[in-house]
Amino acid sequence: MNTHATRFFPLLAAALILAACSSQPEPVAGKTAYQPRTTVAAERAALPRVFDAVGTVKARTDSRVEAQVTGRVLKVMVRPGDKVKAGDELVILDSRASTAQLERSRQAMASAHSQIGQARDALAAAQAAFDKAESTYRRMKQLYDQKVVTAEEVEKAEAAHLQARAALGQAREGVSAAQSRGREAGKVVQEAEIGLDYTTIRAQEDGEVAQRLADPGDLAIPGKALLSLQTSGSLRLEAMVRESLIGRVKIGQVLPVVIEALEGGAPIDGTVDEIEPLADPVTRSFLVKARLPERPGLYPGMFGRLLIPLGEREGVLAPEAAVTRVGQLETVRVKTGDGWQTVYVRTGAAHGDNVEILSGLSGGETLGVGIETEAK
Repeated sequence: MNTHATRFFPLLAAALILAACSSQPEPVAGKTAYQPRTTVAAERAALPRVFDAVGTVKARTDSRVEAQVTGRVLKVMVRPGDKVKAGDELVILDSRASTAQLERSRQAMASAHSQIGQARDALAAAQAAFDKAESTYRRMKQLYDQKVVTAEEVEKAEAAHLQARAALGQAREGVSAAQSRGREAGKVVQEAEIGLDYTTIRAQEDGEVAQRLADPGDLAIPGKALLSLQTSGSLRLEAMVRESLIGRVKIGQVLPVVIEALEGGAPIDGTVDEIEPLADPVTRSFLVKARLPERPGLYPGMFGRLLIPLGEREGVLAPEAAVTRVGQLETVRVKTGDGWQTVYVRTGAAHGDNVEILSGLSGGETLGVGIETEAK
């Protein structure tokens, strides 16, 4: 086969297909090729005009679960997709080192309390000695005034009084130091208890496990993520809205959101939570975040469209039941003066039980639904 023939046949086939799609069969006079079960009307109607801002479903709060102490992972209590409540155990770390540290700190605190008791006993003894020395010194001064004792004896009593006062001061400082050591030991115990508590990692709020990043045997260190949690009911659509339309979007506004992956594909209500006030210099668009209601099967990463109303436009609506689909071809049966004619159409968005007809009908036509009889 020559080159010209090879090129000709594909072009001829394409031309025949286009001619078949664009032509409309003429009704046969005197024959009823089609009899509908019922009839409906295609009508012109005012339809909403919207702008589709494409975006991605993301978690509003996506928290990383990390260890606050270093330890070997013993157990991971959850898997991706598990629902958790605040306080539920997520990861268990090896607690032997923390337990030993807590035991040592408690022993140190017990020793500090013992030292406090000894210091208080010493203070009591020093206080008693001081009281006795002070009483003796005063009595000796009185006796000296009465010429009963010598000045040397008074000086000796005074020296004993001064020594007792110094010993009392040292005893008081000893009690203060022992109490300070006791407080420090108490803080060490508290830190050790917190460290031991950190070996059991718990959920801080209700949510769903998104990722599991650790397994038993792994080393957990501060700063290394072990799990990823998503807060319950915190999904939202983040979409880019061009600068010419951002004035139509307001905080708190409820807009339709289409998530085609959801069963049925019907729009759900999205509430605008945030509008970033800085436009992307490349796309000249603003990031809009719309909070989504909880829906089964709705997950982060899904594709979605935020529908921004732009007013109304006139269009043609026809009942969905009147449209016949064969592959990618869509047809309707239109009543004419002498029978029924098959017309190729192109459909758009659904509006309840009706569908928009983008081309093929102009409105006002009578359409057939179903088949009552077939001509022979």
